[in-house]
Amino acid sequence: MTDTPLRPLRCAMVGGGRDAFIGAVHRKAMALDGQIALVAGALSSSPDKARASGRDLGLADDRNHGDWQALLADELKRPADERIDFVSIVTPNHVHYPVAQAFAEAGFHVVCDKPLVHTRDQADALVATVAKQGTVFGVTYNYTGYPMVRQAREMVRSGEIGEVRKVVVEYNQGWLASHVEASGGNKQADWRTDPARSGAAGAIGDIGSHAENLVATVTGLEIESLCADLGALVPGRMLDDDGSLLLRFQGGARGVLVASQINTGLENDLRLRVSGTLGTLEWRQEQPSQLVHLPHDGPRRVLTRGAPWLCESARRASRLPAGHPEGFIEAFANVYAGVAADIRARLAGQVADPLAADYPRVEDGARGVRFIERTVASAASELKWTPW
Repeated sequence: MTDTPLRPLRCAMVGGGRDAFIGAVHRKAMALDGQIALVAGALSSSPDKARASGRDLGLADDRNHGDWQALLADELKRPADERIDFVSIVTPNHVHYPVAQAFAEAGFHVVCDKPLVHTRDQADALVATVAKQGTVFGVTYNYTGYPMVRQAREMVRSGEIGEVRKVVVEYNQGWLASHVEASGGNKQADWRTDPARSGAAGAIGDIGSHAENLVATVTGLEIESLCADLGALVPGRMLDDDGSLLLRFQGGARGVLVASQINTGLENDLRLRVSGTLGTLEWRQEQPSQLVHLPHDGPRRVLTRGAPWLCESARRASRLPAGHPEGFIEAFANVYAGVAADIRARLAGQVADPLAADYPRVEDGARGVRFIERTVASAASELKWTPW
């Protein structure tokens, strides 16, 4: 790795133009460590808006495209030493699959926002393509990038809280507590509540997939079956805005998952509690620098980000000294840093350090798609339990 020139990795972005929320977050995150440079893009489904958005970001005219097909064709025509190293896909959900599949088939590394795609067949096809091409494929489940989530993962996996018995995860928001999409003035609400663009699920796909991934990342547990209740509690809404699930995991552990976007007044309240035979861990996204540890044989402990006694994975994920707040952008940046480390290792013909290349993979995205499908199927079924 030390012999690899540390030039910035060249990135293209699909989606994320003017008025987009998540595209700007991705750009800030990938720029944070100075390892990645945005050099090309097709930033909107509208060609004129795409080019205008690219000019806003200073893209060169010959790499500022009106659609993703032109972007891909242009990159394939370029010499290998001028091509992008990877593409970042930050479009509404229905565009993820065709773009990701086309770039992966062409041999490009890919980063894609979640949920990965609309169907399990699409997810399986992507997994197969990535395996065939041997490329990097990251999925931006950004909450995995928080240092204290990585600390929780290490404590659970090392047995510090014993055998896991119960997991409770909640992701509560209030931004869809009224029929905001009806006014036509909220772009995010408009596409996230549209089945054609969002997919078969609303809240359970948008934020429930984050909750499922957080549980899987920290505990390593695999779902055996689930019982779901989904509802569109705002009149006139076509997709669920509230969901409650009971989970049974392989090995006997039980779980509860709540994903709701109609909890008036709540902002981004993601919280996780994992209870084992020797203790419990609690983490909240709105207080991300703290991990509460409640051992069965001692006093409550509050572990904080940046402390020297944390595990190496948590320490590596911290950029600032303890007491200096880090948060959402930094967690996103840790996902991109993991992708960058994997790409750099492959450029050098090496295998990446697992601690450096710590990021959600295409397989994690595919599991998330299955979670959404199984949840929707359970909610529509009269059976109590739906097998995984």
